[in-house]
Amino acid sequence: MGSYIADIGAIFAALAAGDSWEISNALGQPGSWGFGLLVMILGSVLILLLFKAAPVLDRHLERTLMVVVYLAIAGIIFVEVIRRFVLSQQEPWSTTLPPYLFLLLTWFGCAFNVKLRAHLSFTEFRNRMPRSIQLICLFLDNILWLGMAWIVITTTLRLTANSASNFQMLLGTDHVMIWWFVILVPVAFTILAARALENMIEDMRRFREGAQLIAMPKMGDS
Repeated sequence: MGSYIADIGAIFAALAAGDSWEISNALGQPGSWGFGLLVMILGSVLILLLFKAAPVLDRHLERTLMVVVYLAIAGIIFVEVIRRFVLSQQEPWSTTLPPYLFLLLTWFGCAFNVKLRAHLSFTEFRNRMPRSIQLICLFLDNILWLGMAWIVITTTLRLTANSASNFQMLLGTDHVMIWWFVILVPVAFTILAARALENMIEDMRRFREGAQLIAMPKMGDS
């Protein structure tokens, strides 16, 4: 236990120093799992407080990010295909940037999916269960989401630090760092964790009020 606390302290010290190499080394220690859990919990709470203070973000954050990123991908591909076959020109980064943007589209979309509860949940089967069992199943869903978010946040923070410490550039560019994109993956999963916590709070409220716990998800809901 003491070594874990020491590892977490080393991570904070490296972050305070702003040394990407030291951060990468510190995140490679076992205590990084405790740091990842701390980031997930504190980040989720802060995001929920932000959603409460700014309801417009609660309603539109993931959807807006998904649309913007999708349009950016489509725009880059559309323009560069025309430039390549009509003008015989092409930006060197036009084939390396869209995959990173698609990565962001995927995981922000995953957070949106958790918000809508549109994942596979065997709704018809669960509706036949007693309310207490329904609540347990719903909590199990969100605990699994939180577990996955914890794993992804911890591992991608390591990947981000490793990328930054090695000064990895986006292929086809001279000044665009890969870690600028990779860091958004743990951000997306922190939002996902916030949505899972939000769902758990809502489920408990519904259970106490005697309201329906499980309903068929609608992709158009906000």
